[in-house]
Amino acid sequence: MGGLSMEHPWAFAFGLLGNVISFSSLLAPIPTFYRIFKSKSTEGFQSVPYVVALFSAMLWIFYALVKTGEGLLISINAAGCVIETVYIVMYLVYAPRKAKIFTAKIVVLLNIAGFGLIFLLTLFAFHGETRVVSLGWICVGFSVCVFVAPLSIIGRVIKTKSVEYMPFSLSLTLTLSAVVWFLYGLLIKDKYVALPNILGFTFGMIQMVLYMFYMNATPVVSDLKEGKEGLKMPAEEQVVVINVGMIEKSSGAVVRPVTEMVKAVPAAPGQQVMALDSARSFDVV
Repeated sequence: MGGLSMEHPWAFAFGLLGNVISFSSLLAPIPTFYRIFKSKSTEGFQSVPYVVALFSAMLWIFYALVKTGEGLLISINAAGCVIETVYIVMYLVYAPRKAKIFTAKIVVLLNIAGFGLIFLLTLFAFHGETRVVSLGWICVGFSVCVFVAPLSIIGRVIKTKSVEYMPFSLSLTLTLSAVVWFLYGLLIKDKYVALPNILGFTFGMIQMVLYMFYMNATPVVSDLKEGKEGLKMPAEEQVVVINVGMIEKSSGAVVRPVTEMVKAVPAAPGQQVMALDSARSFDVV
């Protein structure tokens, strides 16, 4: 059952809506890269989220092509591949030498070697429906790993009693995107699209509940005085990609590098955000 088939108008509608939400999310880092362009420096920004987002988009395009008839998955993830590639190229242009080498390594290991291995295994080791099933579970597994990333942020919110790293608007976007893509997967009877977004919806709801609970709470002073190293999250914990929704940001946000989070006023609604086909760490004010 193809998502583009007008015989199933509701599936088409939800898939189209998912494309719109996801595309707007893809454009959210533009202020970040404009800042990089103006300063001619990456200023502490991490490349890992963009590399992982590109890998996720590549996986879902391959899945959609193998399954056939999934034009709505191909369209948004093709856009994701182009936009994430532009981000990575810009990063490589302005990053310091050490960051360039690190980024080049993970691109080669993940996007070239990793994807190449998956491509060859599924293409030659499996055939027919078995190929679709094996590739579908690979996509699900990767998406689940990405959705687990917000656990570190949830833990930090509880520990510090501060929502600095978890803006409500982005949690809401995560939840809405997960709902839309879940319904799309349900309507086209594709469990590989639907299943990961159940987890995305769950984490989105948890984040919104925590935000409501701690938004007026007094932050733990000892944690807020830890300094840069205490507040700076590891790069691997900053990744947020949803397989097809790519929800991590809200348009119109002012984006700042992680290293500036320490300088933000604790009471301001800014925090780190995680998201399924593209994840970034930024401060929203």
